[in-house]
Amino acid sequence: MEITAAVVESTDGPFSIQRVEIAEPLAGEVLVRLVSSGICHTDGLARHGDLPFPLPGVLGHEGAGVVAALGPGVTGFAEGDGVVIGWASCGECRNCRAGEPRYCARLGEAIAAGGRLGGGSALSRADGRPLASHFFGQSSFATYSLTTAASLVRVPEGLPLELMGPLACGISTGAGAIFNTAKPQAGASVVVYGVGTVGLAAIMAARNSPSTRIVAVDRHDSRLALAKELGATDVVNASTDDAVAAVTEICRGPADFALECTGVISVVRQAVDSVGMLGTCILIGGAPAGAEFTLDHISTLWGKRIVGVLGGSGHSQDLIPAVMELFRQGRFPFDRLVEFFDFADVEAALEASYAGDVIKPILRMPSA
Repeated sequence: MEITAAVVESTDGPFSIQRVEIAEPLAGEVLVRLVSSGICHTDGLARHGDLPFPLPGVLGHEGAGVVAALGPGVTGFAEGDGVVIGWASCGECRNCRAGEPRYCARLGEAIAAGGRLGGGSALSRADGRPLASHFFGQSSFATYSLTTAASLVRVPEGLPLELMGPLACGISTGAGAIFNTAKPQAGASVVVYGVGTVGLAAIMAARNSPSTRIVAVDRHDSRLALAKELGATDVVNASTDDAVAAVTEICRGPADFALECTGVISVVRQAVDSVGMLGTCILIGGAPAGAEFTLDHISTLWGKRIVGVLGGSGHSQDLIPAVMELFRQGRFPFDRLVEFFDFADVEAALEASYAGDVIKPILRMPSA
C-alpha cells in the first residue's frame, strides 16, 4: 500500500515528504490511518544521531489515528476505532510481566532498531529498497502506521482525536513521573526543572496530587507564567536567580521531589542538590549520548534517591486513559500546550519547538 511519509535520508538530514510503501499487518498487528502526530525532542535526537536509529527511515512516536485494518488474531479493536499508539514492548520479559513495559528487556530493539521486533522493516521505497520503520514501534511521521495491537489505547468518543497523540510520550512522561514514580504524599513539595511539554505535564499531574508546594524552574518568563496558570504555586527564573537557593527558600528547606526535564547536565546537578535527606530526584530529560554527571557522595548517602524514568513508567493502557479522563474533566488542560502544523511543515514545526516558540507541535496529516 502506498502512503506519504517524512523520510530522513541521513544523520542531520532534512525531512523529505515522499511516497513510500507500507506492508500489510501480520498476526497481532494493526494498520492505523494517522490523523495527527506530536513532535518530540526525541525525534530530533534520533535525526542527529544521539539516539541510534538506522537511516534512511521514518521517525515520529506520538501518533493518533483510526484503525484501518487488523492483522490475524487481533481482538479488542475494530476498523474505525480512534486510537493512540503507545510504546512497543515484547510483552514477555520479566519487566513486561511485572507491569513495567517501558523497561522491556528488548527496549532498544523495540523502539530504535528500525523494524518489527520479529525482524524486517514495514516500509520501503517503490523499488523495494527498505526504509527503517517502527521508531518507538510506530514511525508516525506518515499517513499510516503499522504497529502492534498491544501498543494501542482506544480514545473515547467525544474527545478530539487529533489532540491525543502527545499522550503517547511527552504528556505521559511528565504525568507518569508524578503518578507512577514520585507518588507525592500529603503536603509534599515538588520542584520541576524545565517547563516544556514534559515539565508542564508534571506540574498538571502534581496539581492533581496532595502536593502543597509545586515549584517551576525555567529561563523563560512566558513558560513560567503558563506554569503558574497550570498549577505551579511558585516559579523561579534560573536566568536571574540561584535556582537551588530559591527552591530551598520557597520550600523552607530541601524539596521532597525534584524532576529534571531538560537533559542539561548542569541542571541535573541543580535538581539533585534541590532535594535532601530521603528526597528523590527524578531524571527525565534526554541528555546527549555519553553525557555524565557527578554527585557529592556524602549527601547522597543520606537517603537521597536519584532515579531515571522512561515514558512515565507503567502501562500506557492505565496511564493514558487516566489523563484522557482528567482532560475531559477539565483537570489536565494539556491542549493549552499545543500548536498544529500541516504535515508538509514538519521541519518548521520541529524548529519552532527547538526555538521555544511552541511547546508541543502537532502535525495534521493530509488524510485527516
